[in-house]
Amino acid sequence: MTAKSKHSPSTWVDPDAAPEITEEWAAGAELRHGEKVIRRGRPAGSAKTPTTVRLDNEILDAFRATGPRWQSRLNAALADWLKTHNPDEVPV
Repeated sequence: MTAKSKHSPSTWVDPDAAPEITEEWAAGAELRHGEKVIRRGRPAGSAKTPTTVRLDNEILDAFRATGPRWQSRLNAALADWLKTHNPDEVPV
């Protein structure tokens, strides 16, 4: 049977009821190409800056082994360390 049931809810949506798309909204949007995520959305006003850093293999392996969001855990570990230490005190 291909006919729509009389008891089915309407799927029509009033386009005038859609929220306004702003620069702030677009900055936090997730970009996709089909099912593949190209760029994850970020909260507006995120205080994180993308960077490149060289890490020892042991450190990188240990954090990657923890699974998804390993970079967030690495960031949290560094933030926790900074509560009781000063970067100037580390010998290089």
